[in-house]
Amino acid sequence: MPPAGAPPVLDLRIAGKTYPGASGQPVTVVRDLAFTVGPRESVALVGPSGCGKTTSLNIVAGLDSRFDGSLSFPALGGREPHIACVFQEPRLLPWRTLEQNLELVLPKPRRGTGIAAHWLAHMGLAEAAQRFPTQVSLGMQRRAALARAFAVEPDLLLLDEPFVSLDGPLARRLRRLLLDTLAERPCAALLVTHDLREAIELADRILILSPSPTRVVAEVTVPGRREDRTERDVEAFRQDLVSRPEPVFRLIA
Repeated sequence: MPPAGAPPVLDLRIAGKTYPGASGQPVTVVRDLAFTVGPRESVALVGPSGCGKTTSLNIVAGLDSRFDGSLSFPALGGREPHIACVFQEPRLLPWRTLEQNLELVLPKPRRGTGIAAHWLAHMGLAEAAQRFPTQVSLGMQRRAALARAFAVEPDLLLLDEPFVSLDGPLARRLRRLLLDTLAERPCAALLVTHDLREAIELADRILILSPSPTRVVAEVTVPGRREDRTERDVEAFRQDLVSRPEPVFRLIA
């Protein structure tokens, strides 16, 4: 959880975000969405498919500047943020080894200094460092993507359904690896997911989003420290949320 009174790492306010519609008229996909992420805090955006979760994440990542509103990083004192992204697909260059993929995201003075090797070893990939992405499993590719994200020492880690399409046991192992790494190397994190269990396991706060045009319709604080939650804790809290009488919780049932 962020220190009390600390300025947020991220302050996002989207008054409106539109895309061209089939009829030529703009379609609003996000309206009046506003939230913050504090230092060392993990926040999950949960909502129905197509509600604008990834659109909002792209705005935070700087991949889309065409919106009405503001994006700022108050805790950083005016310097440019170090933002790392972990996407649904690992997005590793197939003609580069795992180690080379990590080296490429580092500033030139930091390349060849052992940083890439360190993070690959941290993710259990030391023996696979010189292999190409096509020579390792999807789970190993996902671990390499996590290693690449932490290698840049991010102020803010963006996660766009990073464990989607993995089988249950492997996804749980990778979520635990992420939690352990965030405990050792803390940073702010913003997670997009449609999986309520994943949100409860990884986040300090959950923001429930409405169908498009999306906005925050409920905010939930998850009890306990992330790294201490058991599968039983996660399922008990999930049952508590989906059984609440407010209609908004039917969106995530």
